[in-house]
Amino acid sequence: MTKVLIIDKLHESIFSIFDSANIEYTYSPEITPAEVPDKIKDYNGLVLRSKMKVGVDLLDLAPNLRFIARAGAGVDEIDEEYLQRRQITLLNAPEGNMDAVGEHTIAMLLCLMNYLHVGNDEVRQKLWQREENRGHELSTRTVGIIGYGHMGQAFAKRLIGFGCKVLAFDNGKENYGDEYAQEATLEQIQNEADVLSFHIPLTKENKHLVSQDYLGGFKKPIYIINLARGEVIPFSTIEWGLDNGKILAAGLDVLENEKLNTLTPEQDRIFKKLSQDSRVLFTPHVGGWSFESYEKISTVLGRKIVNLLSK
Repeated sequence: MTKVLIIDKLHESIFSIFDSANIEYTYSPEITPAEVPDKIKDYNGLVLRSKMKVGVDLLDLAPNLRFIARAGAGVDEIDEEYLQRRQITLLNAPEGNMDAVGEHTIAMLLCLMNYLHVGNDEVRQKLWQREENRGHELSTRTVGIIGYGHMGQAFAKRLIGFGCKVLAFDNGKENYGDEYAQEATLEQIQNEADVLSFHIPLTKENKHLVSQDYLGGFKKPIYIINLARGEVIPFSTIEWGLDNGKILAAGLDVLENEKLNTLTPEQDRIFKKLSQDSRVLFTPHVGGWSFESYEKISTVLGRKIVNLLSK
């Protein structure tokens, strides 16, 4: 019988799926990363969220491992190349939180374009500044989406009701245009976009993808939204873009370094500067973490595991 070790807290929906398929599992959400190596050798599957990185050292202790399942979308903390060499299947569940990401992206964009966060703070201080908080309509803008997988598509689908033009670029796909977005080159997006939203995984190629040169290629100043991974857009690029008028405003659900007590001196300097800038809107990496997605992620992942083991 397949034995599965679960080392992060998951929604209970996955347990009923495992029970129905007679999959034996150990639910240990309180286990520490230091304790996992001693446990993993006895299991055929590992299910986790974000508790620890999974690299060669851990995998070499798991000779019977058949799959690793990530309860979420990103898998940048898992050594995919080594998994392929070991023929260990990697599963994730972007279908589970794509709706949450799509809605959160819309929320950040509308907030920035209509100064909702600024107006809210001012009214609380008894400042009634209507002209200073006059907003912009999304319907007149062109939105560029970088990465057209589940997350990018979910965002594009929600843009349709606003009547704006939507362009999508994904260098890992072909013929991906649909009723929600027009397939485009990066050059076309740089020429036309008023809004730029990132929905790509963190890879070696995408780390620090957005540089000064990258932003410099845009013909118009842009609203920039990042719900992908923080390291795609380093702090220094955001600072430069705001200082030089290339970025009108930035919605950041992810940061280059999200452990804010470990910022380098330079990162800390820029973070403090961005924190005082009303053109920057932060959320704490919760774009895909709604109450509904918590359940959907576990359900999607459980079904994928059952399907894998039934082959």
